[in-house]
Amino acid sequence: MPMIVPPAIFRPAKLDSEFLTGAVTGAATLLFVGTGGAVLWQVLQAIGNDASVDRTLLIAMLLNVALIMLGWFRYRAMTLALTVLTDAGEQARHLARHDSLTGFLNRRCFADETAELLATTQRRGKAVALLAIDMDQFKSVNDMHGHAIGDALLALIADTIRHAIPSSALVARLGADEFACAFAFDVQHADTVDHVAERLIADLSLPFRPCGVEIHPSASIGISRSDSDGGAIDALLRTSDIALHAAKVAGRNRHAWFDRAMERSIQARAELETGLRIAIPQAQIVPFFEQQVDLATGRITGFEVLARWEHPTRGLIMPDMFIPVAEQTGMIGELSLSVMRQAFTAARDWDAGLTLSVNISPIQLRDAWLAQKIIKTLVETGFPASRLEIEITESALFENLALAQSIVGSLKNQGIALALDDFGTGYSSLAHLRALPFDRIKIDKSFVGSILDNAESAAIVNTIVRLGDSLNLPITAEGIEDDAVEKRLCAIGCTKGQGYLYGRPLGAAHVRRLLAEKRLLAQHPAVSGLVDTPSIRLAR
Repeated sequence: MPMIVPPAIFRPAKLDSEFLTGAVTGAATLLFVGTGGAVLWQVLQAIGNDASVDRTLLIAMLLNVALIMLGWFRYRAMTLALTVLTDAGEQARHLARHDSLTGFLNRRCFADETAELLATTQRRGKAVALLAIDMDQFKSVNDMHGHAIGDALLALIADTIRHAIPSSALVARLGADEFACAFAFDVQHADTVDHVAERLIADLSLPFRPCGVEIHPSASIGISRSDSDGGAIDALLRTSDIALHAAKVAGRNRHAWFDRAMERSIQARAELETGLRIAIPQAQIVPFFEQQVDLATGRITGFEVLARWEHPTRGLIMPDMFIPVAEQTGMIGELSLSVMRQAFTAARDWDAGLTLSVNISPIQLRDAWLAQKIIKTLVETGFPASRLEIEITESALFENLALAQSIVGSLKNQGIALALDDFGTGYSSLAHLRALPFDRIKIDKSFVGSILDNAESAAIVNTIVRLGDSLNLPITAEGIEDDAVEKRLCAIGCTKGQGYLYGRPLGAAHVRRLLAEKRLLAQHPAVSGLVDTPSIRLAR
């Protein structure tokens, strides 16, 4: 059995040293009191009568003085050390509760103090507003200027927040560029919370100059309230974060109050994401084909392929529901290749003049291996590269034109054609026509659909058609839905078109029957060459 040492016996050496120093100093003081008087009296008598002083007593007194001084200096040193330790302890306690860069509360301390605020305001019949504040695209500041500038900017932002919120508010830094603020308000005057949020948005949109670098930030704010969105701090943090996400989706640089519809939207999105992870490998995302025709003859010249989700319980889900989720979660590449594989397989025994064109998401153009993945899919399905056309939207070219040029170059080297989709909706169309070797231009349906009643749209379509003629680039008009629009396009010289006027998108089996009726399958070579480029679009 181990020996238990009593606390009175087991003491650190430092405590023993301090005790010994105090004992010696006390003894020296007592000796000085006992000997000092006698020595001083002998000294006074010696001065007046030339008498001698007892040297032993004098030495004892001087020794006592030295010991007393030693004790005093030791006491001062101990006092200073205690002060330093006390300050260090206070600093440690402060750092344990506050963010070192901004001085705001940290997450744990903010949660504790907000919980106390919630209890207090509830007793007083008021509510607590919790504002989740996030700087928009702050990562680009660190990427462009470095973390030193980023930290300096955060310090300025924190000071701005401190002056924009009520003096009684609790404020915390929850993450790199994420802050939270909580304060009580009268439930009958919730507009006071709006005023605080609006001031924060305005003040955080002003230019800042950290270390002489001018930066123009912006912020988004999500707001929750304790009387309707949850009376606990965890619930308020969660609901304000949901509202913050809604503010960012709505365009950033604004604030939004939480409502239950946002929560249902988050749940629905989560269900879609989970479903997609199952649906893609099981090939539940399938290609649907929309006809393309020669406007002069009405002959089918190809198809545009649209992605559809054949959900086992919800039926057919349109791409605008799941394509954004696939892009945000990084599944768009896998989804796109799956649809390509199915489309290539379905079109493999169509007439040799029918080709497919795949619309590439801007997210996919970040993948330096995209060209190799497409070529691998062509080889595995046995679909000729010369029958494939890649469609790229103008918006996809803004992020990394150099990488897009590299990908396109690899594809063109294999004989794959390139089309510029939604032409006219971007800001530098002519520059893009020069930067990449396009083989076709597609006019966006927003211009085609309003060509009859909008003079500006008519002028844009007419200009694009003339531009295509001058550059020897074929033009396809999207979104044709009535005869009058078709006639106007024919009149200005547009030769190809697609839209619901020619039929709704069809599944692969229905398209095959349609092509068989029109003798456009591979076993009918007599019609080979009467067809032109169809295209695949993953989202519409």
